[in-house]
Amino acid sequence: MARDNEHVVIIGNGISGVTAARFIRKLSDKKITIISGETKYFFSRTALMYIYMGHMKFENTQPYEPWFWEKNRIDLVFDYVNEVDTKNKTLKMRQGDSIHYDKLIIACGSTPNKFGWPGQDLDAVQGLYTYQDLEGMEKYTNGLKRAVIVGGGLIGLEMTEMFHSRNIPVTFLVREKSYWNAVMPKEESLMIGRHISEHHIDLRLETELKEILSDDNGRARAVITNTGEKIDCEFVGLTAGVSPNIKFIKASEACDVDTQRGILVNDYLETTAPDVYALGDCAQVMNPMDGRRPIEAVWYTGRMMGETVAHTICGKRTAYVPSLWFNSAKFLDIEYQVYGNVQANPPDNHAQLYWEHRDGRKSIRLVFDKESNTILGFNLMGVRYRHEVCEKWIEENASIEEVLQNLGLANFDPEFFDEYETAVVEQYNSKFNKNLKLQQKRNLTAAIRFLKNKFVGQK
Repeated sequence: MARDNEHVVIIGNGISGVTAARFIRKLSDKKITIISGETKYFFSRTALMYIYMGHMKFENTQPYEPWFWEKNRIDLVFDYVNEVDTKNKTLKMRQGDSIHYDKLIIACGSTPNKFGWPGQDLDAVQGLYTYQDLEGMEKYTNGLKRAVIVGGGLIGLEMTEMFHSRNIPVTFLVREKSYWNAVMPKEESLMIGRHISEHHIDLRLETELKEILSDDNGRARAVITNTGEKIDCEFVGLTAGVSPNIKFIKASEACDVDTQRGILVNDYLETTAPDVYALGDCAQVMNPMDGRRPIEAVWYTGRMMGETVAHTICGKRTAYVPSLWFNSAKFLDIEYQVYGNVQANPPDNHAQLYWEHRDGRKSIRLVFDKESNTILGFNLMGVRYRHEVCEKWIEENASIEEVLQNLGLANFDPEFFDEYETAVVEQYNSKFNKNLKLQQKRNLTAAIRFLKNKFVGQK
């Protein structure tokens, strides 16, 4: 039974923890405390790169003013948790204090992977996840002649772009045959690789880090690759993925929270310890839905988890049911969106319609079921589609031909941008020997009407 005099303590002030706090406050008068030793106030982690590049100031990345927390009676503790005692419901803090909780939410995020490379703990060797990582990049930028970035994911390219924006040469080590080819279909992966090289970034495919060499002061001075090549540098970015930041949980002797790679949670985000929940990057769902991963380090899933657990803590036990998979990013100048089921190595029942612009910087991929012809996913490079429209088509099992005839409804590019829906339909006709015609061109009014029908049908 939920009580309004309970003390809810949240470890972590990222999107998961802060969303949980906001919704608990909306739903109750419980005492709420957020703990973080990274920054005093919540900020947008995805904006770190824009601070370094001079597009934003740090204070502009904070969605809420400092007065917001006191007004909403959310206490902030600027410290780290050293130990969790679930038997006595107590947290032991690094600065020596202890905090008692009635309900505990662990939302402590991720930490960059280290795989035991010699020299991985030298100065000027780091990842890009925390505010302190941003400070580290600033600290080592002066006099930097070359940086080496290890790992071909989104964060690796972000760090590469950050240095590139200050005219610092970058060598980018990617162990795969093409950039992010474990996630991206072949054509899109090759497109990004070409785009990276067009920006005069030294992209080294099928190349791995073997060792980081030190100077006389304990700072990185060079790397050795798996081919034996020595690359002189004064900074090494380790961006080969992230892992749940749960060392302090595993080291807590009086903590009954079970872990594997992350903190194990059931469908209600409950851990194996009473009154303890885990959210966001550090949570490992024991029984994920079909097509979803046990750990999803994505902003929107963290936000959904935070809102879900707030309802449970406030008396309405609610299962976490993630919405349609989607993600977005920016590869230098190319925007990327994915909705639904688009795989680098698709199963036999997936049919593909792929169109690429002659400039090699825009593409549209539609994935559909070979038997039923129902739409399964959208993969977009350099073109923007409306999330709600794509989601409606996928949820309602729309046919590929219905989607193609009305593709203009999804187009979210500005009014005077070129339209490519006709070219996509022509590609479909050519590939599948059809004679389909585009019915709906880009039209905001028609798109709104289309979406209104969706919401009316849900009443």
